[in-house]
Amino acid sequence: MRNNQASPSKINARKAEQYTNFPRITAPIELMEFLMQKGNMSRNKVKSLLTHRTILVNKKIVTQYNFILTPGMSVQMTKQRGQKEFRSNLLKLVYEDAYLIVIDKREGVLSIGTEKQKERTAHRILNEYVQRSSKQRRVYIVHRLDKDTSGLMVFAKDEKTKQKLQDNWSRIVTERRYVAVVSGEMEQDKGTVTSWLKDNKMYVTYSSLSNNGGDKAITHYTTIKRANGYSMIELDLETGRKNQIRVHMQDLKHPVMGDTKYGDGADPIGRLCLHAFKLCFYHPVTGELMKFETPYPPEFRQLLLRNASPNHE
Repeated sequence: MRNNQASPSKINARKAEQYTNFPRITAPIELMEFLMQKGNMSRNKVKSLLTHRTILVNKKIVTQYNFILTPGMSVQMTKQRGQKEFRSNLLKLVYEDAYLIVIDKREGVLSIGTEKQKERTAHRILNEYVQRSSKQRRVYIVHRLDKDTSGLMVFAKDEKTKQKLQDNWSRIVTERRYVAVVSGEMEQDKGTVTSWLKDNKMYVTYSSLSNNGGDKAITHYTTIKRANGYSMIELDLETGRKNQIRVHMQDLKHPVMGDTKYGDGADPIGRLCLHAFKLCFYHPVTGELMKFETPYPPEFRQLLLRNASPNHE
């Protein structure tokens, strides 16, 4: 009986045909410049290839045109155009390279699950995405956002990158900004809240102006607008403690709208009015300063329009 199974050498040959391999990197260079030089491509052609997720660095998809290639890296172009495109209604892929993924998470989505929480989390969705290329791949969580907070998060593609980010977080991250809509009109245009945060036996975080053995937390805020009995504020975190913003706004007697845990019961748009809109950090491998920013959620702005009629149902 004839054996129709392809030999390992033929299978490997087919796999090789799916890729164009470029010369290995010998000196630091931007990905765009490298592809234009070595691939004899126009700038528009390179942008199209990146948009369609066909360029791999060290066998991982990269979409950023100014990603810095360093000596020893390998660059490939796949002919499987668009097969690995990311789609999810729970989060948006903002940036991806060989080491990192940056997302914009929707409110109501957990960063990572627990033994009791088996719902679809940002971590799980991204794991499913990277495992389309290889079942051995996975993503590593670097930091978290509360389930009801939307906005920017960074994940690592390998354990070494994750560890480097976590061990040097306060030095690598240059800016973390949030926008919130809070109850009432803020008295100050700018200010800073400093306290020590600690959980009680019910896992509710409480704040103390003196050292209570908890974590010191520092939040800087700027009032952007006051209207309709609300204030829109930007918050710049000097520290990143659990529930820091929500507890500090409670301290100021201007709780975040929609906060069922630390708020005053008001929920005009059916969600927590807190969004992580800006994240800046030095790339843990290339050293490049990465800057990411998303727009304020439009429903936040709607609350402060003079003729707004928020839905209180």
